[in-house]
Amino acid sequence: MLILYRIYQCLVLVPLGLIATIITALLTIIGSTLFGGRWWGYWPPHIWGRVMCYLTLVRVTVKGGEDLRKNQSYVFVANHQGAYDIFSIYGWLGHNFKWMMKASLEKIPLVGKACRCAGHIFVNNKTAADVKRTMDDAKRQLAKGNMSVVIFPEGTRSSDGRLQPFKKGAFLLAKEFELPVVPITIQGSYDIMPKDAKIPRWGHITLTIHKPIEMPEGGYNVRTLSQQSYDVIASTLGEVSE
Repeated sequence: MLILYRIYQCLVLVPLGLIATIITALLTIIGSTLFGGRWWGYWPPHIWGRVMCYLTLVRVTVKGGEDLRKNQSYVFVANHQGAYDIFSIYGWLGHNFKWMMKASLEKIPLVGKACRCAGHIFVNNKTAADVKRTMDDAKRQLAKGNMSVVIFPEGTRSSDGRLQPFKKGAFLLAKEFELPVVPITIQGSYDIMPKDAKIPRWGHITLTIHKPIEMPEGGYNVRTLSQQSYDVIASTLGEVSE
């Protein structure tokens, strides 16, 4: 069965996936440049995320999300198990957003340009000036209203599929803009394409969109908010909070 799947990947998944990626990037660049990134920075990649999962024979199940308000901005924080986290969130979150992503991704031919045109936020932590520039970019997107951000607070993909400690950037942003934080638990993507894998395999991803954590009276405590988000995701993964 695995041999047949590898043949399918070579003959179908790779060429069609490459074509879908190029078309999506071009549509995003042209549409965002001419008409702005609110629509064109979301809908072509939304369709692309679904197409990539369908082509890989990956099934995605969504749990929760009924507490999200359509016109509310959120800070979504998700664990990061593998590359297919991106496709599943793009395809099934159902809420317009901008990514906060590693600055190195801007170097990917065509895709990096599309992300920049769409208004996604590149995270650079090398210097204090870089950190300030990153936060200013995030604030600029959120200040437009009715726009959310998605962040992997672990900072990178997990090497073993287990939840890693959270960095505080996402929670500082939530505090600054007084936005609800929505934890998202991703399960199954590590088995499809873990950090060191070169090619994916079929499987099943479950996205659990948890109830928003609303700002309490008196404002957020960043450390408490981070721990609360971590605990929600860890408990769904069946891991013990550290």
